[in-house]
Amino acid sequence: MSRRVVLWIAFAVVHLAVAVAGYHMPSQPMGDVYLVYEPWSQRALSGQGIVGITEPWVYPQLAMLPLIAAWAFGFLSYTPAWAVMVTILDALAFWMLVGRGRSRGRSVAAWYWLAAILLLGPVGMYRLDGVTVPLAIAGSLWLVGRPWLGSILLAVATWIKVWPAAILAAAVVAARRRFTIIGGAAAVSAVTLAAVFLAGGGANAFSFISEQTDRGLQIEAPVSGFYMLLAMFGVNGATIYYSPEILTFQVTGPNVDPVIAVMTPLLVLVIAAVFVLGAIKSWRGASFAAVFPVLSLALVLGFIVFNKVGSPQYIVWLTAPVVVGLVYDRRHWAKPAVLALVIAALTQGIYPLTYDGLLVAQPGPVLLLEARNLLLIVLFVWSVVRLTRVRTRRSIASALSRRVAAFGG
Repeated sequence: MSRRVVLWIAFAVVHLAVAVAGYHMPSQPMGDVYLVYEPWSQRALSGQGIVGITEPWVYPQLAMLPLIAAWAFGFLSYTPAWAVMVTILDALAFWMLVGRGRSRGRSVAAWYWLAAILLLGPVGMYRLDGVTVPLAIAGSLWLVGRPWLGSILLAVATWIKVWPAAILAAAVVAARRRFTIIGGAAAVSAVTLAAVFLAGGGANAFSFISEQTDRGLQIEAPVSGFYMLLAMFGVNGATIYYSPEILTFQVTGPNVDPVIAVMTPLLVLVIAAVFVLGAIKSWRGASFAAVFPVLSLALVLGFIVFNKVGSPQYIVWLTAPVVVGLVYDRRHWAKPAVLALVIAALTQGIYPLTYDGLLVAQPGPVLLLEARNLLLIVLFVWSVVRLTRVRTRRSIASALSRRVAAFGG
């Protein structure tokens, strides 16, 4: 049996197992699909208003496309139809990644992707993030040979869920044909915004930004760790509460407002610093293969580690940059890939398996969450350190000149 056949059998088994597991796990891991996505799409199809157009929305406007597309599988109810749609998108990107199964790097990356899907569990499939991952993987892999198409896919993914903008930014920095990438992304953005304004949604065109900046500290975010520990120890004023406006659980405590206020500027500052570091490396002649994967990972992790929002499905974002890193350099990416898998497994342990305990700040789930967030920070530090060590043409030339001088001496 060929390597490619084995991979495709594993693909089918993993997706079926994760899809079915959602029906048997606690804490409604599929809840967003039938409690939120289905009603939103039903309202749009019945002419009762389109979120993001007729009212503010937490997601960019193209997020409505997969919500409506799931109805194409009319022979199924909405939730299994969603799982089928995500599986088809994954299959298309998986087919592109595996190819004929002759590349060891691509095969390793494919096995990593399957392991990540399995270890993260249903939350990676039954969320909008699951739609964007295959688009991000395919877009990343096409950036070299088909930069226009790659940038279009990444831009579409960004207008579904904002996080692929990190990968798009890394591409602009690392790629030699960056103006082609900028052009593709600009075209998608222009068409999207034109459609939004023509539909009368100009006032809500960027509501997904304002809706995020007004949020408090979500319990799973790394910055919330201190307050979760306070809640665990029963410190007065540290409590977990549900926000019906944004449909998530948040934590509050002593002096929380200054922390909330500083997080968005801090996030912007960190992302800008990482971006500049990558730009310097690229400007000094570092190759696309050396800069793009690690810069993508650093930017994605920056969005997670320094974000006041921290939903469990965010961990699926790590898949795309790690897959690309393994394709280009599996030797250096083996350890971070394993660490990312551990993070995925811990995340499933938190949600949905022990989430009920987390909501009442039980020690076990809280400490599990703290361990997961600590590993996210470790992986972020690795990506930044790795980026600083990327060799450029100037550094290589300098090293050669030192060797020549030493030999001559």
